[in-house]
Amino acid sequence: MTAQNTKTVHKGGCLCGTVTFEITGDFNHFFLCHCERCRKGTGSAHASNLFAENADLKWLSGEEVTRSYAVPGTRHGRHFCTSCGSPLPRKSADGSLLVVPAGSLETPVKLRPNAHIFTASRANWDESLENIPAFPELPA
Repeated sequence: MTAQNTKTVHKGGCLCGTVTFEITGDFNHFFLCHCERCRKGTGSAHASNLFAENADLKWLSGEEVTRSYAVPGTRHGRHFCTSCGSPLPRKSADGSLLVVPAGSLETPVKLRPNAHIFTASRANWDESLENIPAFPELPA
């Protein structure tokens, strides 16, 4: 008997639920990017993106309300829901990689982040955050 090759299937969507998608395949890398563009695009300390070289993206609903934006003269871009602004998966500028915002996934990801990248651009307040208080919900 030969073992069957089964690919991992991930499901995800946007905040408002209009856009849903499915990714079939495995992720090769998981980077936390601190570049200024990623910080502006997420409104946070970093973008958390998964990268897949051989995965397939299937839009289940809402593809018609998605849009892409590319920063002129760069390889940086984003894909998002026009209803709620949530970041969504996209192909890299050269089409070789599927870039998936980790927070857009609803299924668990087994891969842990490989590295923080572009840390020279890291926000000045994004240091030693593991040392600040943590609460399971909004504190009173």
